[in-house]
Amino acid sequence: MSEIKEAYYDAQRVNASERNSQKYSDIDLFFGKNAGNTDINKITDVQAVKRSIRNLVLLNHYEKPFHPEIGSGVRDMLFELMTPVTAQILARKIQDVIENYEPRARLVGVRANPNLDRNEYNVTIEFYVVNAPTELVELDVILERLR
Repeated sequence: MSEIKEAYYDAQRVNASERNSQKYSDIDLFFGKNAGNTDINKITDVQAVKRSIRNLVLLNHYEKPFHPEIGSGVRDMLFELMTPVTAQILARKIQDVIENYEPRARLVGVRANPNLDRNEYNVTIEFYVVNAPTELVELDVILERLR
């Protein structure tokens, strides 16, 4: 029993917070250099989850090595006619990929609004990060087809 108490107090000495919470971090895919050294910048917590969700939305099936099942398939939908039904299907595909492959986010909603003049979809994704359940995060992604 005393070993458990020692481990608990040891963990609290290392952490700055009262409760143990996991810190999410990823590398910066824009490959910006860290000012202190020559390493690549790290992005943490909310920014890391936002970047991961954006990458999942833009990922096609068979693009991720050794995981062909991961992907949203939204690029295929961009060549369909822009109707409200297509926007709902697009939002549903985004919702499915986030719920299945991003455990750090608790999804609230996905809205896809077609912009007929610019031939694009304005997608708004609302979610909570698991470590920060009080802060609603809103991510805007513009989806357009490229020729």
